[in-house]
Amino acid sequence: MSQLAVRESAIAGLRMLELPLHGDARGWFKENWQREKMVALGLPDFQPVQHNVAYNEQVGVTRGVHAEPWDKLISLTSGAIFGAWVDLREGPGFGRVVTARIGPGQAVFIPHGVGNSYQSLEPGTTYSYLVNRHWSEQATSSYTFVNLADPALAIPWPIPLSQSIQSAADRAHPPLAQVTPVPQRRTVVLGAGGQLGRALAEVLPEATCLTRNDLDLTSSDALKEYGWHDVGVIINAAAYTAVDAAETESGRRDCWAVNVTGVGRLVEICRRFGITLVNFSSDYVYDGTLAEHDEDEPVSPLGVYGQTKAAGDALVATWQRHYTIRTSWVVGQGRNFVATLASLARSGVSPTVVDDQFGRLTFAEDLAAGAAYLVATGAPYGTYNLTSGGPVQSWADIAADVFDLCGRARADVTGISSREYAEGKNLAPRPQHSALRLDKILQQGFRPGDRVTLMARHAGAVPGGQG
Repeated sequence: MSQLAVRESAIAGLRMLELPLHGDARGWFKENWQREKMVALGLPDFQPVQHNVAYNEQVGVTRGVHAEPWDKLISLTSGAIFGAWVDLREGPGFGRVVTARIGPGQAVFIPHGVGNSYQSLEPGTTYSYLVNRHWSEQATSSYTFVNLADPALAIPWPIPLSQSIQSAADRAHPPLAQVTPVPQRRTVVLGAGGQLGRALAEVLPEATCLTRNDLDLTSSDALKEYGWHDVGVIINAAAYTAVDAAETESGRRDCWAVNVTGVGRLVEICRRFGITLVNFSSDYVYDGTLAEHDEDEPVSPLGVYGQTKAAGDALVATWQRHYTIRTSWVVGQGRNFVATLASLARSGVSPTVVDDQFGRLTFAEDLAAGAAYLVATGAPYGTYNLTSGGPVQSWADIAADVFDLCGRARADVTGISSREYAEGKNLAPRPQHSALRLDKILQQGFRPGDRVTLMARHAGAVPGGQG
């Protein structure tokens, strides 16, 4: 009996599986689909939603070549086939062919855009397949076909096609030379006008980047009307982040509309179209009583903003194909803490800065690069903490670092307690401790950029010199 195994093939993303058959005098049993074991061995967590079966009565039934707008996992419950798969996606692999004989002890994962075909080698062959989008008549307009007999493919059919059983439609499919390659599924960045959105646009230059004016999360109609059929990933950088304004009557409504209702709509869109969702969370989902927070700590938000982010996280978690990226103290292009302190340093101001809230900055470059890394490497879905590196510091410590970069004395920054700072102001409650443990994302191989270099860039200074 073989061991469960998943191996790559000559076509990118096409994976061949060995399925153990447990047999005795009665017959055999197999685990035809076992998500936990198969994903652990490298099968994409493709979330099937429909199971289809094709029964082939005779030897020589030949079907294909069809590239469909979903991923599929094919296997047999009886008989045998000769399978042939053709990469019909745009790119250097276009036209590449992989073939194999498949019985009940094998399975094949076929990614979106790879053409599938097979020929039955035994009578009574039962062909079973899982797909991660529901079939519809409308979906067939997105199929791509190529002819089974095209000499350019040179598929070595065991039974000559002249002696095979084919449909008239399959005989009429075009040769490879006339096939328009299947485009890669798009990545859409929402909230592209913000600090994080602009950083994502730089990291993902081929992504479709949409500002709030282009697509507003609070508009149900706009979300429904947008063309999602060719989207593979949504990275949602749109959020209501005005933590103090969120405590007001109007701010509370706006905050929930974007961070919860809008995110919930995105989850349903992703579920319908099989799209991977990347959403950003916050240290504000915690009350800050622990010195550092890992991904498994129960949420305990103090204010409205944190409550909406926690609620949004819970909605996102209902869709398996998601990455929730939890971050803190984001610094990006435009007005930010580092740039403001650098301006004060150059203006001769000696500021008073809170010294009893602790965490790490997250430079938008790191946050964007980390999100892109998780998607590109196919990291396991789930929640990841992601900030820039370096020691845990107070806001006053960071301000002193900026002053140092700008040639000012660290002592020119005076510390103040958060309670004193808040006197006379209508401020949202903030966690005292915002530091996030980074072990999980580091184990995936991602490394944030150099903290000092990034801080100097945002301060407009030169590390080790005077700005």
